[in-house]
Amino acid sequence: MTRPVSVRWTGDAAGHLDILDQTLLPGGIVWRECRDVDSVVEAIRSLRVRGAPAIGIAGAYGLVVAAGEAVRGGCDASRARAHVLARGEELASARPTAVNLRWAVERSLVKIAPLAADTSAETLAEVLLAEARTIHDEDRRLCAAIGRHGAAVLPTGNILTHCNTGALATGGDGTALGVITAAWDSGRRFEVFADETRPLFQGARLTAWELVERGIPVTVLVDAAAGHLLATGRIAACIVGADRITANGDTANKIGTYALAVLAAAHGVPFFVAAPSSTFDLALTDGGDIPIEERGAAEVLAPLGVQAAPAGARAFNPAFDVTPARLIRAIITEHGVIEPVTPARIAAVLSGPPPR
Repeated sequence: MTRPVSVRWTGDAAGHLDILDQTLLPGGIVWRECRDVDSVVEAIRSLRVRGAPAIGIAGAYGLVVAAGEAVRGGCDASRARAHVLARGEELASARPTAVNLRWAVERSLVKIAPLAADTSAETLAEVLLAEARTIHDEDRRLCAAIGRHGAAVLPTGNILTHCNTGALATGGDGTALGVITAAWDSGRRFEVFADETRPLFQGARLTAWELVERGIPVTVLVDAAAGHLLATGRIAACIVGADRITANGDTANKIGTYALAVLAAAHGVPFFVAAPSSTFDLALTDGGDIPIEERGAAEVLAPLGVQAAPAGARAFNPAFDVTPARLIRAIITEHGVIEPVTPARIAAVLSGPPPR
């Protein structure tokens, strides 16, 4: 199977960003051409591209799109830089919880900060494209490293996961799903159980699709069935991804992750998180400081366009929740495994050398 790709750049610095529209999977594969920043922001907000690493990559390429707008608008050097900076803030703010988005945008902007004031929009685009490609390539390598480290510590047996953390959510093979596929590719055999992940069904629509494409057995369950499944003793481990991890290890991830972690603890099943170092926000002491995105009511009241609640009902629709570090057995990163999950251990592992 060819690994799915969620974002790609077409052409040189005057080219455009292509985004695989994940809202249409698994029913159809449609690429959206993004030739202006508004279309990139819309794709991020509407979850056409989703997953913390993937939206970070999209944000970096979005800056190249911004520079292209300046070129086509005939901006002089001063106005071109101002335009890119302003559009960069729009991109970084498109979704508030996943820290990778702002991280990637700000990292890219650092590359143009020392350039001369008379640097043309064309040159800004070339520098920004080089950095976006570097970020994309780095994510491929770190996904592979996360897979190696995770496969070495993942217990033998069936696995329960939540949301989508594979190639569709990253620039490589994935984080949590990358661990699962690395374990499978090493010769281990097991079954993956994937929560539907309501209200947008990323587990059913995306994770199950990726696993079926790879020939890995997958069973989809409604989120509310996870407790019963864990009680049967059929699950050896739970593993999920992350959108932001604080200095003490508290982890924000797709809504329902916290409930799954509590259930895993109640049944003595180890709960793992897999995420790159760029997902850590060490400026935040604990999860209480993580901004939680709330999304539109229609996602709950009419999921996938099907009316599921009466007119007049209201919706509570947080997109993420926070799992306390005490419920996490280990966090798997490209630098190695953080276990136990403590501030000191996090700092020690993240200070290690990057993967090759």
